[in-house]
Amino acid sequence: MAIAIVDYGMGNLHSVSKAVERLGYEPLVTGDREELLSADGVILPGVGAFGDAMEQLRQTGLDAVMKEAAAVGKPLLGICLGMQLLFSRSEEHGNHEGLDMLPGSVVRFAGGDYKVPHMGWNALQFKKPEHPLLAGLEEGHVYFVHSYHVLPEAQEDLLAVTDYGQPVTAIVGRGSVYGMQFHPEKSGELGMSLLRNFLALT
Repeated sequence: MAIAIVDYGMGNLHSVSKAVERLGYEPLVTGDREELLSADGVILPGVGAFGDAMEQLRQTGLDAVMKEAAAVGKPLLGICLGMQLLFSRSEEHGNHEGLDMLPGSVVRFAGGDYKVPHMGWNALQFKKPEHPLLAGLEEGHVYFVHSYHVLPEAQEDLLAVTDYGQPVTAIVGRGSVYGMQFHPEKSGELGMSLLRNFLALT
């Protein structure tokens, strides 16, 4: 099973690729449309700023490829910034349009008795424990690094949250499109189990 990891110049490609390989799948790091669309599943990683990432996706035409993959029901997972890119818009350093596969906005942590960026291990709370992505798993801690978080417009898209001064969107899913705000490849046994469940959907 080939799993395409989207190479658009912004992402932790190596660690995600290694994690996919450890789970017994064939990782393919690529920015090629045909390779992405012929893969069994697609992972959109991301590190950096939302606007820069969307600009890279648009310049390479990969924004259209992501929508094409989702339209044919190909399992697609956004990780960290990659999850945020799946949503309609972001207020990070201005207002930016996202891929708009999932309705919602990316906003900055408002501040309070917690540090920004949110960096470290936080507990997941499953909203839909029966979902295939969460099947057979127990709630536990995963590793986050982010200054912005997602406010989904549709509560049914919310699969898991964490608490960081407020409920924070941690896992989303609609149809074949999924997102994880944390880094599953850096989140120990639970993270790898979540990644394994996603790969099983391919």
